[in-house]
Amino acid sequence: MTEPPTMSRVEMLRVKLELLQREHRDLDDAIAALDAAGRADALTVRRLKKRKLMLKDRMQSIQDEITPDIIA
Repeated sequence: MTEPPTMSRVEMLRVKLELLQREHRDLDDAIAALDAAGRADALTVRRLKKRKLMLKDRMQSIQDEITPDIIA
């Protein structure tokens, strides 16, 4: 029997990173659209920015896991 293809941990992290980056860009676009339209609710914008910052922290964590620091 043939086993289904499996992904390495690094490959899974890269896919997750891509998804988080896409969501981060989408939030950035949404915030910009709300500001440009002039109908931005302060609470909504604050929540979107908080989510965007959380995504950025998670992306950095994954990036650090993919590329660990090497002390020379």
